[in-house]
Amino acid sequence: MTKKDVDNKLPIYKLNSKEKVIEYYKNWTSNFKYNQDMIDWDYTGPQNAAKMFSKYASNKSISILDAGCGTGLVAKELLKQGYSNFIGVDFSKNMLELVPKDLYQKLELIDLNNPLKYIDNYFDAIICVGTFTYGHVKSHALDEFIRILKKNGLICFSVNEGIYKKYKFDKKIQELESKNKLKILELKKLTYIVNKDVEAWFCVARKL
Repeated sequence: MTKKDVDNKLPIYKLNSKEKVIEYYKNWTSNFKYNQDMIDWDYTGPQNAAKMFSKYASNKSISILDAGCGTGLVAKELLKQGYSNFIGVDFSKNMLELVPKDLYQKLELIDLNNPLKYIDNYFDAIICVGTFTYGHVKSHALDEFIRILKKNGLICFSVNEGIYKKYKFDKKIQELESKNKLKILELKKLTYIVNKDVEAWFCVARKL
């Protein structure tokens, strides 16, 4: 079976510095092009994550950190599932400027590759979709997510199939489970960017 060449599916996958990625988003968000591309490409990551998350989070009033929230696509899907208490963070100011008004309780400009300013055991849940991808956030961010997540809190995230092993997310997930930091509730490959033939691994886990 031929290995899928995910590396060349999108131009942004070729960028290897924070500065280049931020500049790319600056251009991508002009004239709402980013949101239109997500529609045209059939970006199913937000829907898949929200559906998976809702199977395990019965309390609709929990506080949710939308890590790498972009223009709010994931929060929109969570809203459809009945959730409404969101804080959104992203490292692109231009993406945050496209977030619909009143979708989040708070929006903050934050680089998820760095230590997070939140205190330990702060959020009930964390969702991170479309952020664990080429040139973006590395697997060490999961350690910070666990730190700021309450005990028994849920974390739901996607990992682009092209970097799942390349950025060692497979090993990181195994490590966190073996050290009893997380209990993996579900881990499976699903559609992600359908019209570009890119899939992603989707994971839901509970903090132990």
